[in-house]
Amino acid sequence: MKARRDFLRFAGAGMAGAFTASTASIGQSSIGQKPEQQAGASFDVKAYGAVGDGTALDSPAINRAIEAAANVGGGTVHFPAGQYLCHSIRLKSNVALYLGQGAVVVAADPLPEGQSGGYDEPEPEQPWEAYQDYGHNHWKNSLIWGIDLHDISIYGPGRIWGRGLVRSNGSENRDPRGPRTQGVGNKAISLKNCRNVQLRDFQILQGGWFGILATGVDNLLIDGLAIDTRRDGMDIDCCRNVRISNCAVNSPWDDAIVPKSSYALGYPRPTENLEIVNCYVTGAYQLGTMLNGTWKKFDPSDRVPHTGRIKLGTESNGGFKNITISNCVFDGCQGLALESVDGALLEDISITNITMRDIVSAPIFMRLGSRLRGPSGSTKPGTLQRVSISNLLCSNAASHLGCIISGVPGHPIQNLNLHDIYIQHRGGGTKEQAAINPPEQEAKYPEPDMFGNMPSQGFYVRHVKNANFSNIEIEAITEDARPAFVMQSVEGADLFHINTHSGAAALQLRDSREVTALWVRGLKDGLQQ
Repeated sequence: MKARRDFLRFAGAGMAGAFTASTASIGQSSIGQKPEQQAGASFDVKAYGAVGDGTALDSPAINRAIEAAANVGGGTVHFPAGQYLCHSIRLKSNVALYLGQGAVVVAADPLPEGQSGGYDEPEPEQPWEAYQDYGHNHWKNSLIWGIDLHDISIYGPGRIWGRGLVRSNGSENRDPRGPRTQGVGNKAISLKNCRNVQLRDFQILQGGWFGILATGVDNLLIDGLAIDTRRDGMDIDCCRNVRISNCAVNSPWDDAIVPKSSYALGYPRPTENLEIVNCYVTGAYQLGTMLNGTWKKFDPSDRVPHTGRIKLGTESNGGFKNITISNCVFDGCQGLALESVDGALLEDISITNITMRDIVSAPIFMRLGSRLRGPSGSTKPGTLQRVSISNLLCSNAASHLGCIISGVPGHPIQNLNLHDIYIQHRGGGTKEQAAINPPEQEAKYPEPDMFGNMPSQGFYVRHVKNANFSNIEIEAITEDARPAFVMQSVEGADLFHINTHSGAAALQLRDSREVTALWVRGLKDGLQQ
């Protein structure tokens, strides 16, 4: 009874009152016989021929149920308990999918190559496809997709299992299905040019290339999802007015929550007015073990990148504006990354109340670069400015990189405020590492390890203008000979109340000016030379 009451309660929820549940149940009908239908009703997929036994292909029946709901002005398509083997499911405006307790939508294997059918075909290639990876350019070749829709939702507590999806469509994919593009699905959910979208309370296991790809979607709510996958958990690309809350993502081989601003729409469009709040990201656990509750960590001998982070970028043509990230946990993964390398504005970013543990690379990585993957005549280095990071606590981080904030010559990162930060790392840095002069790597793909080992144990800051660092503590578990801060080609920086525990220097300046310190252990107050 409780599950029934929960279903009725959630079926009535939705944006702008688009989904109103009917309190009258629909009687089962034989296949082909349509039940009584009215706007706002519940449409049981089994009434339209779905079997839910994990063997019969149910996507044709599910698409009939969605069409029926759309034809009467909208409603909720209900998946009762069962395993629904599917190729592409096509969403419609004013239609919600409700995945009941015990309901699993399973991505079927592609049909044999050359046989018609299977997943919907990808869209024809466009002139701008070279500016982002194949997966960003196509939406229809997915398990669930929608284009040019409004007022749609998918909500739980069921599961989407991308068992038959491929991780990529490149020649490097060892899966023999990988290089195929016809009849193959590579995303669990993809949305393009939609508005008023809710994704709530369900699970995604093994989401293909992307668990969720949302491109050009406005008024998007993602709440209460649990995603356990091999590639990106969710990519929020060129979207506006987005709230991501109360989600957990395990993605050991790729990023967890990834705002992007690619050229996939054929023009640059920013991702803006975005909140990421109360989320957990990790790359520490074997596939599926977060969802099944066994939490099995990888063996140290396993070659796993443990990525699993929150990252702005890499695709960054349109820009990132007005973004907050708060109350989030990073566990056994890479740290926070903010990247503008394709000409984008990245500005007005506030990040606060972050805890990190067992970070495998840089706890904080900020990069303004000049990869410039975009139209050659108009794509120039962008800007990275007005960023605040506060109340960040990191323990047991890898020590070879420290935190990295790096622009490129002629294009500094500007107006930074970092305060109330504690970083504990494993230590072990040497005097030889302290003398390293990292290469610029202006056009290289941005990753924290792009420069090799770094000369600082706390923060390496290069090509930066007007930065404030206050109430920051750097602690090495074992002795580390590198300075806490290395500032290179920096113009204007204030250090206030910086605490370091090792006997190494607090600050090393390289071709920098207007750097002042107050209450920094080991430094005299005032202008530093």
